[in-house]
Amino acid sequence: MADAPRYRFAPSPTGMFHVGGARTALHNWALARQSGGTFVLRIEDTDEARNRPEWTQGIIDALEWIGIAADDPHFEGPLFQSEYADAHLEAAQQLFEGGHAYYCDMTSEQIQERAKAEGTTGYGGWSRDRGLGPGPGHVLRFRVPEGTTVVRDQVRGDVEFDNGVIEDFVLVRGNGTPVFILANVVDDRSMGITNVVRAEEHLPNTPKQQMIWQALGHEPPVWAHVPVLVNDQRKKLSKRRDKVALEQYRDEGYLPAAMINYLMTLGWSPGEEEIQPWSVMEQSFRLDDVNLSPAFFDLKKLAAFNGEYIRRLSVDELVEACDPWLPAEWDRSVFREMAPHIQPRLVTLGDAPGVVDFLFADDPEVDEASWDKTMSTEYAGPLLADAIAAYEGSDWTADALKTTLEDVMTRYELKLGKAQAPVRVAVTGRTVGPPLFEALEVMGRDESLRRMRNALERIG
Repeated sequence: MADAPRYRFAPSPTGMFHVGGARTALHNWALARQSGGTFVLRIEDTDEARNRPEWTQGIIDALEWIGIAADDPHFEGPLFQSEYADAHLEAAQQLFEGGHAYYCDMTSEQIQERAKAEGTTGYGGWSRDRGLGPGPGHVLRFRVPEGTTVVRDQVRGDVEFDNGVIEDFVLVRGNGTPVFILANVVDDRSMGITNVVRAEEHLPNTPKQQMIWQALGHEPPVWAHVPVLVNDQRKKLSKRRDKVALEQYRDEGYLPAAMINYLMTLGWSPGEEEIQPWSVMEQSFRLDDVNLSPAFFDLKKLAAFNGEYIRRLSVDELVEACDPWLPAEWDRSVFREMAPHIQPRLVTLGDAPGVVDFLFADDPEVDEASWDKTMSTEYAGPLLADAIAAYEGSDWTADALKTTLEDVMTRYELKLGKAQAPVRVAVTGRTVGPPLFEALEVMGRDESLRRMRNALERIG
C-alpha cells in the first residue's frame, strides 16, 4: 500500500459533529476503501480556547456510528495537529529564508488607515521590502507571486484564481502561532496526504495552500471540493439555525444505515434506486459524478429514508434496535408482540415508546380532547356497553375482535372508523394509535374489558 492514496478528514473538536462533515467523511471513506488506500483522521486541535476533549471523543464515536471504524485497516488516527507545532514553525522559517515570506509589524488599525488613504481594500504588501525580522507583534506574511493559480479540482475542473486579488496573507500570527492555512499544508505534507476531498467553502483557501505547497518545494495533493449542504431556504446549513448535529439524529432514533444512505445521496446519485446498501455505494461512488449545485438537506426525505429502513428490519432486529428507547421496566415480550403492528408507522426508533406506552400503564393516560370528542356522542356509551358484552364471549384474536365489533356497529349504522373510536379511547386514552384489534389481542381480555368498563362508568 506504499503508493496507495491517502485521504484525510480533518475536523476541529469544537462542538457537535456536523452532518456536512459526516458526508465529507463518508466520501473520503468510500474513496480510501475502494482504492485500497488510507483514511486519516486528523484532529485540528490548535484552537485552545474552544477545544474540548469530549468533542474529540464525540467525533470518533460519530464516525463509528456511520461505519467509519478505528479498527478497520484502512483507518489511521486520530492524529493531532497540535503535535506538529514544531513542523509548522520550521516550514514558516523555510518560507522566510527562501524569500517566500516576510515579516510585517503593521497593526490592523494601521493597515485599515493606510488602505483608506490609498483608496484600496485590504493589505497592500507595504512591508514586503522593509527587511523586517521576527519580533513581538510581527506577523509573517506570504509573498503572493504575480500571475494566476490554477487549482485542478476533481469535481469542478480547472479553477483559475488571479493572484492579483489575493493579498499577502498571514502565515504566523504576532504571538508566534501558525494560522490554519499553513498548519493545514504542513500537516498534509507530514502525513503524506495525496488527496483532499472537502466542502466547497474551502475552495477560496486552496490557491493560497497550493502556493505554500509549491514554495516549500512539493506538489500539492489532488483537490476535490464537493457542494455545501443547504436548508429549505437554500442557505448554508448553520449550527445556530439548523438541526445539523449528527448526534441529535442518532439520539432521536435514526438508523445509521439510513443516515449513511441519505447523506451519500446529497449531491450524488447511486443510480435508479436511491435506497442502496453501503457496500454498493462504496464501490460506485465517483467524484466525477458529484453535482456542482448545493445539496438540499431535506428533513422530510431523511425521515422517509429512515422509515423505509425501519420497515426493512426483521421483528427481532426492530425489537433490539428500539430497546435503548424503552423504559427498563417494560416487558420486552409484550413489546415484541406489538412491534410488527407499529413497525409501518415508525419514523424513528424514538417514536416507539409513545405509540405503545398505554400497554404498560396501570391505566391509560386520557387525552381529554379525544375523550370529549369521542365519548360525547349519543352512541358512545351504548356501543361501548354492547361491545363489552360481545367481547366477554368472543374469541380473543384480532380478527375475531374486529368481526365482533362489526356485528355490534350494525345496530348503530356506523362505519368501522367511528365504531372503534370509543373502544380505542377507552383502552388507549386517545383517538390515534396502532391497529386497535391487534392492540386488544396483545393487551388481553381481562385488561381490555377492565378499561372499557372504567370508561363506561365515567360516561355515566
